[in-house]
Amino acid sequence: MQKTPRLRELRDRAALSQEDLAERSNVSRATIADLEAGKRPARPSTRRKLAEALGVEPYKLGEDGKGQR
Repeated sequence: MQKTPRLRELRDRAALSQEDLAERSNVSRATIADLEAGKRPARPSTRRKLAEALGVEPYKLGEDGKGQR
């Protein structure tokens, strides 16, 4: 499992609320809130869903956007 510190930044750039992203990614809003707050790392499957909904590669959710591909 990997941390997703850039999730909020990418969500804001896409002009999406947590609820909007939840609907697009099929990931609960509570999970998105926990990930953005750093309360837990994202599972690989969750990371893929969020990345697809945001139109980015999953590695872009990493700390500096240059994480593992």
